[in-house]
Amino acid sequence: MSMIDDLMGQLQGGGISEISRQLGIDESKVSQVVAGAIPAMVTGLAKNSATSSGQNALASALDRDHNGSVLDDVVGFLGSGAGGGIGAGILGHVLGNRQGSVNQALGGASGLDAGSVQQILAMLAPLVMGYLGKTSRSKGLDGAGLGAMLGAERQQASRTAPDAMGMLGKLLDADESAEVTERLDDVY
Repeated sequence: MSMIDDLMGQLQGGGISEISRQLGIDESKVSQVVAGAIPAMVTGLAKNSATSSGQNALASALDRDHNGSVLDDVVGFLGSGAGGGIGAGILGHVLGNRQGSVNQALGGASGLDAGSVQQILAMLAPLVMGYLGKTSRSKGLDGAGLGAMLGAERQQASRTAPDAMGMLGKLLDADESAEVTERLDDVY
């Protein structure tokens, strides 16, 4: 099972309902955003971890701050409201200056405004990082292993949903001059 599928499965067990309840947004719209948000984050993380410095920064951040415990009670974590501030910082590093474009694209696909999409992504970001941290520990992955895993996830997602992943890839590659990984380890 892919990382994206596994995370989606964990959110189906009440996580999407909790996000919907907190934000006052229809569950079907939240589900649409989540279905695009997780691949967008994986794409951003894969892009960031394509270099050894990005891989090392990600591995360090996971070791330091993301042990995967947030996955022990996804609904409780989402209900606590603790993820929003942390998640916003993570997103800034994962998506860089393309965050607004990703929010607009996911909003357009779901019928939500970019601000609502931003809130959903901020709630999901710590879960994605927690998943990576848990996987990293259980498989004994170093930075290079994480980079390879994320690259494989991105390729798998591109094969499964080529149109959506092509659009996300174009959005995230639109400004190659942006150094997304520059201070990666500060917020991850």
